[in-house]
Amino acid sequence: MRAAVLEGYGDPLVVREVDDPNLTPEGVIVAVEACGICRSDWHAWQGHGEWADDQVPIGQILGHEPAGRVVEVGSRVSSVAVGDRVAIPFSLGEGTCPQCRAGHGNVCTDGYALGFEASVPGAFAERIHVPHADFNVARVPDGVPADAVAALGCRYVTAFHALAHRADVGGGDWVAVHGCGGLGLAAVQIADALGANPIAVDVREEPLERAARVGARVTLDASDLDETTTVPSVIESETNGGAHVSIDALGRAETCRNSLECLRPRGTHVQLGLTTDVERGEVPLPVDGMIFGEITFLGSRGMPPSRYGELLRMIDSSALDPSVLVTRRVRLEDVSDRLEAMTTYDTEGIEVVTEF
Repeated sequence: MRAAVLEGYGDPLVVREVDDPNLTPEGVIVAVEACGICRSDWHAWQGHGEWADDQVPIGQILGHEPAGRVVEVGSRVSSVAVGDRVAIPFSLGEGTCPQCRAGHGNVCTDGYALGFEASVPGAFAERIHVPHADFNVARVPDGVPADAVAALGCRYVTAFHALAHRADVGGGDWVAVHGCGGLGLAAVQIADALGANPIAVDVREEPLERAARVGARVTLDASDLDETTTVPSVIESETNGGAHVSIDALGRAETCRNSLECLRPRGTHVQLGLTTDVERGEVPLPVDGMIFGEITFLGSRGMPPSRYGELLRMIDSSALDPSVLVTRRVRLEDVSDRLEAMTTYDTEGIEVVTEF
């Protein structure tokens, strides 16, 4: 089969023939119909993560936001059949550890990160193997197109889990979103669907315009502020006291700090963006202010496979529409160019591979 292979950090991915995946008794083979291109792929392509023992190995097939159809089923699998359309979380659980049994398979003690480790090659390929399919694979309603399922991938489910499960966002809450790439735009749309009031923050006009179209009550161009005005001060003014929940969807020290400092007392910060080789996993925090304001700092990763049904039901009922965030559909050969565009933040929304 054809796949895009990482043969050097920062070098163009090599599209070539590789061996087909092998089916295991508890797994399934999925023919990939679409796969999102995510900033986490960019981090992997750049070789980031070695400071957290999380560097992707050379030779890896990247891609962790797939949608597809089951084409082979292992002998021990009972929940899906050949021909089923499925969504696959990037944070795969093995189903039996204490975290999985408690419904937290996204942080499985013995889990797998699809597309980020050699044992689970990714979905910039014609086919993938999904281990522990009964636990990990979610069937998709027929009316949801493949590119919309790929848009769910890592970014949409991550935003949903962060807002609905981790921060428990409620009606009327002010939710600030710092960084309006695919992850941030998903957070804006989901916050709006949950009845909250999203504030979108970025330094680019086009993502802010799209954020307004998908539900942002306020858009803030941080590049337009003068020396005496800060992002937190504008948000405090717009919300009459600060955001109830704030998300750093970018992973820079500046956006993390702005997110924390824009909160009202007892507010909640959720960290979604991974850091770059500038921060190397470490960001200074205003700890005293967090104590005085009883601020909550949460990390959030993906979404438990067991909770995909909540999100898929909202999409099937048209309460949410990830497809409106898809801005570009590309070929497998184009992935390297789109990753390079992320280096200069020259992408918008969610870009999806649809030709393999």
